[in-house]
Parts: sequence; structure tokens; C-alpha cells
Amino acid sequence: MEAVLAHLRRQIERGEYAVGDKLPSEAALGKEFEVSRSVVREALRGLQALGLTESKSGKGTFVTATGPAEHPVFGPYSARDLIEVRRHVEIPVAGYAALRRSADDLDLLGHLVERMDAETDNTAWVALDSLFHITIAQASGNPVFGKVIEEIRDALARQSAFLNQLGDRRHRSNVEHRAIVTAIADGSEAAAVEAMTAHLRHVEATLTSIVNGDE
Repeated sequence: MEAVLAHLRRQIERGEYAVGDKLPSEAALGKEFEVSRSVVREALRGLQALGLTESKSGKGTFVTATGPAEHPVFGPYSARDLIEVRRHVEIPVAGYAALRRSADDLDLLGHLVERMDAETDNTAWVALDSLFHITIAQASGNPVFGKVIEEIRDALARQSAFLNQLGDRRHRSNVEHRAIVTAIADGSEAAAVEAMTAHLRHVEATLTSIVNGDE
């Protein structure tokens, strides 16, 4: 998927596909790159998230820009939207969770990080990642935080899949998640806040690298 997306991105940026041009069909691209249509579909979603293309139902995928958008879009929200909200919600939430978490919260968080370490399927890992962040919000003891994360759950999942596919984030995320759980288990508000801050900073840095073509 990464190779297909990178190749199509280069073609668009070099002008081989101009703004307004229609990309070949999924079947044609699959034949060209000798990959399945599901791989092509994921690559096309990546192009769309980068702001390079737009998918029109029943018509195909069309080029909309010659370079990636500064802020990739995941569902109804941009990466900037998500980062801003996550900074203001998930960082203090981690601190509250360290102070208020229950034994059941800790058991579930421990179980989730174990499963994420062992998981090899990207789709399953992304689902666990979403559940991990929702569980921390719920562990804060404030149901409003949980509702906020639930509202952006789909966008977070899309962003997570994007980062894993193009930024190789899974292993690093697993390490960062364990640091967050350790801080929450220790009951250290400051350490939990620091661990979540570091996690979100790395997420933002990876997004920036992908947009700039550094990955």
C-alpha cells in the first residue's frame, strides 16, 4: 500500500496527473501494481486524506491538488482539528485518570496494551487503539470526556490507520501507550500528563513528516 500510494503521489506532484484528471480504476491500478483492489483502495484513501484527490461516488477518483494539504483530513475533521482537541482533552484526562482510576480500569488498560503488542492485523490494532483512548477517558471519572472521545472515534481510527501505514507508528505507539498506563497505574498525575503529551507530540511530528514527504 505504501509503495502504491508513494508512486501515485509522485505522479501527481510531478504533474503526470493534473488537477481535474481522473485516476485509473481500482481494477486497473491493481493490475498495474500487481496488488489486490483492497490495497489500491487503502492507497486511494491515503491520497484523499493528504488532500491530493477526491472520490466521487460512481464516477471515480479525481486529482484536486498538486501537493498535499497542510492538514490531512480524516472523515469530517482535519488533523489540526484532532490535535487541538486531543491536546486540550486527552492530556488533562490522563492526569485525572491517574488520580481516579479504578482497579477495573487498570485491568482493562493492561489487557489492551498486551493485546496491542501481540496484534499483527492493522485494522484490529486500530480498533484496540481507539478503545484504549476511550478507556482512559472513562477512567477519568468524568463521563463527558468519554463522550468527547466517542464523538471523534471514527476520525481517530482513520488517523491512526494512516499513521501506521505511512509513518510506521505501531511499535512506537505501543511503547508510548505503556508509558501512559504505567503513569496512570502509579497514580502520578504529572507523569500521566507528561506521557500523554509526549504521545500526542510524536503523533503530530509523524503527521508533519508524512505531509512533507519525509517518511
